[in-house]
Amino acid sequence: MHAAPIDALTVYVVAVVFVATLIRSTLGFGEALVAVPLLALRIPVATAAPLAVMVSILVAGTIVAQDWRRIEFRSAGGLIVASLAGIPFGILVLAKLDDHVVKLILGAVIALFSIYSLTARNALHLERDHPGWLMGCGFLSGVLGGAYGMNGPPLAIYGALRRWSPQQFRATLQGYFLPASLAGLAGYTSIGLLRAPAIGYFLLSLPGMAVAILLGRVLNRRLAGHGFFRLVYAGLLVIGSVLLAQALAG
Repeated sequence: MHAAPIDALTVYVVAVVFVATLIRSTLGFGEALVAVPLLALRIPVATAAPLAVMVSILVAGTIVAQDWRRIEFRSAGGLIVASLAGIPFGILVLAKLDDHVVKLILGAVIALFSIYSLTARNALHLERDHPGWLMGCGFLSGVLGGAYGMNGPPLAIYGALRRWSPQQFRATLQGYFLPASLAGLAGYTSIGLLRAPAIGYFLLSLPGMAVAILLGRVLNRRLAGHGFFRLVYAGLLVIGSVLLAQALAG
C-alpha cells in the first residue's frame, strides 16, 4: 500500500534533478532556482540541499574534465578568492538582516541590470579582466552563496560582461562551482547532513543526469554568442523576478 507514494516521490525527485542538470549543463548556471526550491516541496531541505550539492559536484566535475582547456583560470581563481571573503558576510546577512528586504534589493538589482543589458545598444563590455568587477562579482557571489546557496547570478553577470564564448562561459563557471560545491559538501558532511536518503536519490538520478549533461553540452555548442547572452540575461531576469516575488509575497 505504501509503494506507490514512494515511487511517485522518487520519480518527482529524479525529474527535478534532470531538469536542473540540463539547465546547468546548457547555461553553466541557473539550476539553483529549480533544484532546492522544487525538491523542498516534497522532501526535507536537509535532504534536498546535500542532494543539490552532490549534483553540482558531478555536473561541474564532468564539464571541467571535458572542457578544462576552455576555462579562464585567472578569472575563475579571482572569483573564488573574492567569494571566500564574501561567504562570512552572507552568513551574517542570513543571521542578522531581514530576509525580505535583502531579497527585494537583490531581486531589483539583478532584474534592472538584466533589463538594461537586454535593451541597451551599447551595453557594458569588459575586454579583459577588470579587478573591480572581478572582485565585486566574486564577493557578491560569496555573499549570496553564504546566505542563500545562490552563487550563480554575479558569476553569470561577470562572464556576460567579459563576452566569453558559450563554451568558455560554461566551463569557467564550473571551474568556480567545483571547489565551492566540494567545500559545501564537506560542510554538510561535518554536521551530519550527508545521509542515506540524499545519497539514495543521487544514485537513482545518475542515469538521467548523464543524459542531461550530454544533451546540455550539445545545446551549449549550438548557441551563438549574441543569442547565448540574451538567454543568460533572460535567465538572470527570471531569477531577479522570483526574488522580488518572494520578497513582496513575504
